[in-house]
Amino acid sequence: MSSVDTFLEKARSGLRRVSPQEADALRHQGALLIDIRPHANRAAEGEIPGALPVERIHLEWRLSPDSEWRLPGVTADAQVVVFCNEGYASSLAARDLQLLGLANATDLVGGFRAWAAAGLPTEPGGQPALP
Repeated sequence: MSSVDTFLEKARSGLRRVSPQEADALRHQGALLIDIRPHANRAAEGEIPGALPVERIHLEWRLSPDSEWRLPGVTADAQVVVFCNEGYASSLAARDLQLLGLANATDLVGGFRAWAAAGLPTEPGGQPALP
């Protein structure tokens, strides 16, 4: 196993990762779905309705519960599901959010592509990421 595989496995060991169907149920219950994919991917493949696009480089500042730049509604007990293209970068991002105090942060197994493959709703992409 490579060092990056070990690194990813360790990050995932602290997450209760969710399937596309579980993420959809959480979305309907008020969870924040955070799309960390680059703009080009969102424009080309679409977006999950209601998901907030936050580029990975801004994630910690926008979702840290005590950050002056956090998004509205982000509290230490907020349910947050992070997703990327295929569920790798989002695992690392969710682990980082937990380290910042979001105990209920997790990620979407298989990312956006698993969501779309499951036939769950998508919409045309292209909205800019939140600054």
